Amino acid sequence: MGDQQFEALKGVSFNIAAGEFVAIMGASGSGKSTCMNIIGCLDRPTSGQYLLDGLDVAGMDGNQLADIRNQKLGFVFQGFNLLARTPAVENIELPLIYAGLGAKERRAKAMEVLDQVGLAGKEFNHSSQLSGGQQQRVAVARALVNKPALLLADEPTGNLDSSTSEEIMALFTTLNRQGITIIMVTHEHDVAAHAGRQITFRDGRIISDSN
Repeated sequence: MGDQQFEALKGVSFNIAAGEFVAIMGASGSGKSTCMNIIGCLDRPTSGQYLLDGLDVAGMDGNQLADIRNQKLGFVFQGFNLLARTPAVENIELPLIYAGLGAKERRAKAMEVLDQVGLAGKEFNHSSQLSGGQQQRVAVARALVNKPALLLADEPTGNLDSSTSEEIMALFTTLNRQGITIIMVTHEHDVAAHAGRQITFRDGRIISDSN
């Protein structure tokens, strides 16, 4: 930051096994967002090693990281990040366009994950025609459509009421039981309780790991 160096993470080291559901917690400035950005191949660590699905990604360049994000990672954000004037099914097809799939295969895969997240029959609804919970389900379906090794969720219930939040967390629990690995950043303890493991950060260090 200018002439100053700020150590966002300090000696952080942990393993997450395939099939785990992990909540990363901590106050603002604790390092959890930096950690999540590294896990999501959005930032590169200054030093150290990061293995994702057996690949050492810490030293990869921007194009390589973009490929990794498309092939191995699915992202779910607090703000949904859907295209407003685009039907749900076409929002879900976007990662498949970048992956180079043909139109017929894209549509089949998108319809499959829509059914998986409980939105069969809403394929051609635009975002404005969907509730907040339904929009987040579309976002989850988009994250799943490339069958990623890892699903990353950043405050996925932050824009939802408590009842809808429970619905989304129930969906995450179901997906995890189906074998999907999930890492979720949250500051809400009741949301984190749905995960099988909680890792808490403070001042750039891990202060607790329920594993």
